Amino acid sequence: MPFSSSARRKPPFNPVKPGSLLTVLVAALREASGFSLPADKILSSLFEKNRGLGPRERRVLAECFYFAMRRWTWLEASATDRPIESQPRSDLSASELRGMAVLASSLVDKAQLISLTAHELHWAQSRSEALKTLSSAQHRFCIPDWIWNDWVVQLGEDEAGRLAAFLDQEAPLDLRLNLAQGQGVAHLRDELSLAGIAAQPIDWLPEGLRCQGRPSVQALGAFKQGHFEVQDAGSQLLARLCAPQRGQTVVDFCAGAGGKTLALGALMRNSGRIYALDTSSSRLARLKPRLARSGLSNVWAIAIQGLNDLRIKRLRAKADIVLVDAPCTGLGTLRRNPDLKWRQTSQGLGDLLSLQASILSAASTLVKPGGRLVYATCSLKREENEEQVETFLKAYPEFSMDSAERILLRQGISPGPQASWFGEQGELRLWPHRSDTDGFFGVNLVRA
Repeated sequence: MPFSSSARRKPPFNPVKPGSLLTVLVAALREASGFSLPADKILSSLFEKNRGLGPRERRVLAECFYFAMRRWTWLEASATDRPIESQPRSDLSASELRGMAVLASSLVDKAQLISLTAHELHWAQSRSEALKTLSSAQHRFCIPDWIWNDWVVQLGEDEAGRLAAFLDQEAPLDLRLNLAQGQGVAHLRDELSLAGIAAQPIDWLPEGLRCQGRPSVQALGAFKQGHFEVQDAGSQLLARLCAPQRGQTVVDFCAGAGGKTLALGALMRNSGRIYALDTSSSRLARLKPRLARSGLSNVWAIAIQGLNDLRIKRLRAKADIVLVDAPCTGLGTLRRNPDLKWRQTSQGLGDLLSLQASILSAASTLVKPGGRLVYATCSLKREENEEQVETFLKAYPEFSMDSAERILLRQGISPGPQASWFGEQGELRLWPHRSDTDGFFGVNLVRA
């Protein structure tokens, strides 16, 4: 049945008065309180429904909303006069959600822009004083028990607190120079400077730049012409860990929207063949415009039906490199996705571990003798990282681990003071507060 014209019509344009911004924020928190949808999708949907919001109002609401995602359980406890709990409650009333919105607006210094009343502001200020007295980093930065306890086991309590504080910050905007177009980092920095954007090369990453602040770059000519992509420095480093060579056959087994696919294609200087596989055609669809901008012609995007798809079997033992950027808890990206600490659960971890093991097993069959299998996650949990690899190597003794440090040094990427990048077995282990990146794990496995 074709869509009706009413189904395609955009919501009507409704100018939003400043005094109603708090109402919009409360609506966003109400939608988010079930933690069944990603925060960015909730915010995008809300902006679509309130098309009268200008750029300034959207920025204010986004800042307040993401602060609430980061500090949800503390805001909840303050608004309900209850102790701080490890997990969000599911029975918040309208007045309690409004209290959380008032507190968030006050704490990010947006009270005037949100148009809080004098009574609301006084109430928020009195409640926010309690935040300063919290001695526990777990409670101050609202980390669920199952995540916090894992960090303490791996890092100790003091360093776990430093990690929590780091992940409570907003992430920087990192850019990746498109090596396939060959302009150079200095040239790109000059292009950005002409647009009023300050960016500095990342010392340890040949094609990386980090912007000052979080400027909007999508409208820039350099972006539209494919001179660069937005990509976290840690994610760029994982592409380097693959170390692809010109003319090779590479499979990006869980390609998603193709960030690492594009980085690999550029490192190969638009030669060879890259097969970008994913079970989600909608995720792969987001790769299409990015691929067009990049100018790469060595990428084939393939939507697969599952791990037994015939198109996977046709690639058996043909790939020089197979990258498995596995589905995971994503807890290394909490700066960008603070809602993940509420959406992920210890109960759901078991399903992820089973899926990761199945994907690794299927992907390993595509690696030809002498080829490489690169397993990566943006998780901080040993179960998804070191332990997953240990289990795989026991089941597949024809694979052995190569040193991530040696692979990067061969490309002129020196760890320098970032020596804590690497684990005891030679794996890449990026703890966000140590590397100043998102959290990543990566290991390069060689097939005999």
